[in-house]
Amino acid sequence: MGSRPAGYGLLPRVSRWGRPVAFRRSSIMPTISAFADEVSQDPQAQMDTLAANGINHIELRGALGLNVMKFSREQVTDLRRQFTDRGFGVSCIASPIGKVRIDEDYRQHFDDFKRAVDLAEFFGAGYIRIFSYYPPEGRDVGDYRGEVIARLAEKVDYIADRPVTLVLENESNLFGAYPERCAYLHAAVPSDKLVMAFDPANFVNMNVRNVYQTCWLPLRKSVGYFHIKDFKYGEKDHAVPAGQGDGHIPEILRDAAADGYDGFLALEPHLGKAMHSTGQTGPELFKLAADALKTICATLGWRV
Repeated sequence: MGSRPAGYGLLPRVSRWGRPVAFRRSSIMPTISAFADEVSQDPQAQMDTLAANGINHIELRGALGLNVMKFSREQVTDLRRQFTDRGFGVSCIASPIGKVRIDEDYRQHFDDFKRAVDLAEFFGAGYIRIFSYYPPEGRDVGDYRGEVIARLAEKVDYIADRPVTLVLENESNLFGAYPERCAYLHAAVPSDKLVMAFDPANFVNMNVRNVYQTCWLPLRKSVGYFHIKDFKYGEKDHAVPAGQGDGHIPEILRDAAADGYDGFLALEPHLGKAMHSTGQTGPELFKLAADALKTICATLGWRV
């Protein structure tokens, strides 16, 4: 992937939660990052919109019409240069690892995971997003819990000495789509190298009622990352600004503030359209989403 950036391979600073902190502005405040590919596929347009909203950290999921895992050596080198030139950091490699059927070729998929780890180090990102697998066609993914756990454990073992942490998202229709299964996974693979990316909208999408009580409270100790989007029950085509749906985001972030959370709040608005592996928002709607999150943060004393 070309020459390594200054500081490549150094362990990132550690928050009081004991988790790596990349590009931290303050040790007592969270940092807003964003899935910039919702705005545009043009990296410069992505950064223009984020910068206009006071955000300088990117959840690197896609650009140039490609998923992050499909970038060439030349493309990642050029992207890193563009980000560096404009003072942007990559908070997380928002990979699709684990967002495949569990009966697909796992060894090839694990090779993809290794590439995601290399990408995280190359971009200086402290985190890699992963998922917990779809079932084979016509089967119940709950029957594969042992295999899901074995794969998570192998990934955690692989990064034991690497400066990255895995964030496991509660994505719809995968093994970890429901709170009890999320709790099961984190209990089965207890490690500071594996934390939960708590996405309240995805629980709403799965029709889990009272997200604060049934999801947040039992999972609170496992959460090390937040994906900020909000849904209303029965409306799956697009999201609403944070705090305007059924995800209980203000109450959840109130608790996170009380816990001293100083990690990332990854804005994933989906205000234009929600799709399987991405979303559309656009610059105007992105401002609406960013302002809604900042308003919540201001009530908590978070200067983000």
